Amino acid sequence: MLTQAPKGTLDMLPQDAYRWQIIDENMRRICAEAGYREIRTPIFEHTELFQRGVGDTTDVVQKEMYTFEDKGHRSITLKPEGTAGAVRAFIEGHLNESLPCKLYYAACPCFRYEKPQSGRLRQFHQNGIEVFGAKDASLDAEIIQMAIRMLEANGIGDLKLSINSIGCPECRKAYHEKLKAYLAPKLPTLCKTCQERYERNPLRILDCKEDAEKLTDAPAMLDNLCPDCAEHFEKLKKYLEALGIAYEIDPRIVRGLDYYTKTVFEIITETPQGNLTVCGGGRYDGLVKELGGPDTPGMGFGMGIERMLMVQDLRGIAPAAPDLYDAFVVTLGDEARLEGVKLVRELRDAGLKADLDHAARSMKAQFKYANKLGVKKVIVLAGDELTKGVVKLRDMENSTEEEIARNEIVARLTK
Repeated sequence: MLTQAPKGTLDMLPQDAYRWQIIDENMRRICAEAGYREIRTPIFEHTELFQRGVGDTTDVVQKEMYTFEDKGHRSITLKPEGTAGAVRAFIEGHLNESLPCKLYYAACPCFRYEKPQSGRLRQFHQNGIEVFGAKDASLDAEIIQMAIRMLEANGIGDLKLSINSIGCPECRKAYHEKLKAYLAPKLPTLCKTCQERYERNPLRILDCKEDAEKLTDAPAMLDNLCPDCAEHFEKLKKYLEALGIAYEIDPRIVRGLDYYTKTVFEIITETPQGNLTVCGGGRYDGLVKELGGPDTPGMGFGMGIERMLMVQDLRGIAPAAPDLYDAFVVTLGDEARLEGVKLVRELRDAGLKADLDHAARSMKAQFKYANKLGVKKVIVLAGDELTKGVVKLRDMENSTEEEIARNEIVARLTK
């Protein structure tokens, strides 16, 4: 057990780290272009935050949270998603002075106790966007567009956008009654989870994969929107069309968290293993107020990094790893080694990735090691070179070698 990672977790090993870094760099670049600023929230929060924010009728709160009592007898939970913590920070940090407030988080660690499976882990990492204080559907379209840009920047194409509106608390009241009347005669045939949701949150029954075929003729929320929600959805469609973003309307999308209102969306990509959801999000116009803040609309999305990496692998589009070194210094003898240490520092000061052997190996073993690392340029320092004030620059790809003045090698490699 000491040398085995806990079930549902993965190590980020050196050969994979560069892919995480590329995803992170793309996230930061795209967010900066649209005026989003980074936020980092604690890895754990008071349990009540998720009970009130995510919703105590959700599977996340009921079954999947990692909750414990700390030494001060406070109930603490490792965060299962990023939005609730961002809302808490927005309220506590008084970030409502200049609205809209555009925030993003990168590689946010999240925790859910669920059965590990392909693309679904107990510890996972999310990139996400949260915006507070903008109620127009133009923001919905912008956030969807940014999600698509981030996925495409990481080579994930063949994207399909599905949108829906689940209304607001006002129009959902009447709809819930209509939905419950439809579900009542079917209830004995539905799964146990759906039966439990019937009284507390009947809308979530539409999200059940097990009973989907039994509910194909269920009344749609889209047909029961209040005028304000209907207008918002129509505007969203126009904005998406203006941006050239294709979409389809899927009345079955309700998302798994209770805080959503109006717009909800999912982005799906094709893989050899079938269609996979790579991003989901929506509006949560009542969440800030529910958690004790001012009445402030909000919207955001989350996309799992591990899921994105898996899709890259499935589609065969993983980016090539960058070179580990621009140059590797091979030395022979103590005096050459001292000079090699100085040369490596000069190369690094010039912004080059450089190193030399720290294992006191033979020259032949040093070349073998450099070749194993995929080094393309090797600088050779030995007794003869030191005496003449030169180094030998060997091109490992072409098996060529040339002699260069010691005081010119850094400039040569930085060109």
